[in-house]
Amino acid sequence: MSDKILHILQHSLGVDQFGRGEQYRNHFVTGEGSIDHPICMEAVGLGLMVIRRAKYELYGGDDVFAVTPEGKLWMAMNSPAPPKLTRSQRHYQRYLDADCGETFGEWLQLQERRRKANAA
Repeated sequence: MSDKILHILQHSLGVDQFGRGEQYRNHFVTGEGSIDHPICMEAVGLGLMVIRRAKYELYGGDDVFAVTPEGKLWMAMNSPAPPKLTRSQRHYQRYLDADCGETFGEWLQLQERRRKANAA
């Protein structure tokens, strides 16, 4: 069950399967009778989540769960380590992180020009 709790905590916080990301949200909406509701209730019992039974119309009357500070720590401690990337994969990841609007080929050419300019 801990794998299912981990997945729900990660999803609630908006991070990937390795726990990486901005944690740009903190909620999980599910209702009684769903597959996820008992998992969230178990997380509440463990102190990893809290439940808000406000039954907001916005959420169709379902329960809204939020991850506690203890749940955030548990998620970080139990998320697997990301896989090792090859040199090429790390290079491509730097391109993605740059979010520059250029194609990968254009970005590579720019990097090569910068490398040559710094070497001169």
